[in-house]
Amino acid sequence: MNTQEMLRLVDSIARERNVDRELLLTDLEQAMVSAARKKHNTIDPEEFVCTIDRMTGVIEMTRHEEPFELDAEGFGRIAAQTFKQVMIQRFREDERNSVYDEFIKRVGEVVTGTAQRYEGGSLVVTIDRAEAFMPRSEQIPGEQFHPGDRIRCLILDVRDAGNQIKIVLSRAHPDFIKRLFEVEVPEVNERIIEVKAMAREAGFRTKLAVSSIDSKVDAVGACVGVRGSRIKNIVDELNGEKIDIVRWNESSQILIQNALKPAEIAEVSLCFELGRATVVVNDDQLSLAIVKRGKNVLLSARLTGWDIDILTPEEFNKGLETMSETLSVLDGISDEQLDRLAALGIVSVFDIEEVGAEVIGTELEISEDLAEQVLTTAAEKAKVVAEQQALEKVENERRKAEELEAARHVLEGGEGEVDSDLAAAAILSVGSMPALAPKGEDAAPAKEAESQADAILNNASDSDEGKGA
Repeated sequence: MNTQEMLRLVDSIARERNVDRELLLTDLEQAMVSAARKKHNTIDPEEFVCTIDRMTGVIEMTRHEEPFELDAEGFGRIAAQTFKQVMIQRFREDERNSVYDEFIKRVGEVVTGTAQRYEGGSLVVTIDRAEAFMPRSEQIPGEQFHPGDRIRCLILDVRDAGNQIKIVLSRAHPDFIKRLFEVEVPEVNERIIEVKAMAREAGFRTKLAVSSIDSKVDAVGACVGVRGSRIKNIVDELNGEKIDIVRWNESSQILIQNALKPAEIAEVSLCFELGRATVVVNDDQLSLAIVKRGKNVLLSARLTGWDIDILTPEEFNKGLETMSETLSVLDGISDEQLDRLAALGIVSVFDIEEVGAEVIGTELEISEDLAEQVLTTAAEKAKVVAEQQALEKVENERRKAEELEAARHVLEGGEGEVDSDLAAAAILSVGSMPALAPKGEDAAPAKEAESQADAILNNASDSDEGKGA
């Protein structure tokens, strides 16, 4: 046996597979012992001992601690097959363990790989010498890769699945964006700027709250870069996903205002008992605060850790007035106590029903019986208000349907009289109205009328759609 050639092969496998050379030589020794035991049909695991010199490759074997002459050619077919199977199995185990040890240390790291194929919705990616996969849930909606495409992603998890190592990748996880900022913004990597909180809707929008430990460094400006150069690179990597950089503040009220920018906030009322922030914005700022399908509010809520309820001044004042009128008739409830409820962020009869009698009694310093009476009265009024709101919603939908029908009649050049105010209102708000089917079975005319109105105005607004969300 050419021992030097054997050592060269072992060294080559160790380099290519990134496996420790010592492990491979130990595997060879164990395979030799297994072959000898198979040849001599012994079950004693300590009968044979094999040793390979790490420098010369000379193989020495003992049997019952006595020198035993190794005759590899005389092993026979069965023993040789045993040697081969043991070697393959142990080499694969060593390689699997090597892959696991390497990538478990790299969890949370951004890597660049090559897209291979899709399997059941998951994207298979080659990273270095390993094959990883990106589940559909960790992909950015709308992204599609082709074989050979270069792809940057986050190593999310490494799992030992017995016979294989599963490396899970992600481009949808919030930490992926955080790592990209560490690459593009040196101040973030050096911890001069700290990412305090993150909220992400992959493929749509991400919000980051940042602060600086150095008063000379503007956290928001550093993350954006000169003329937006730094953030542009990240947006391009994410195929246009919007990124909002929010200035962190320890005050929840200020943080919520920052998170909802560019909308101008009139007032923020915090209810710590419910973990809810009631935000008051003027009508002209409502669409900016909510954005399409309410995504801005949802992300702001995740970022700040508060449930956010957006109200107009009219809605806010109406809720306070209803609560005041409902409770002021009770003996033992003063104006000062009502003001205290408002200061606690309890701004409607629905809030009183949610916080419960115990909290009301403690905060207002009233008896348990009176607190129960307050709760009962508020709950009864809440039912009435809910019914009124349901009726108003139905009426608004009916009104919009009439407006759309009137606009359709005008746009299609229909004959007969039509309420010009309804038609004008429909055309002016067609961008904000939901698609309503016309009378009859065919909904196409309604869609076409809306498209025509959209083209005439070319100024569709999504404020009502966002508010409805």
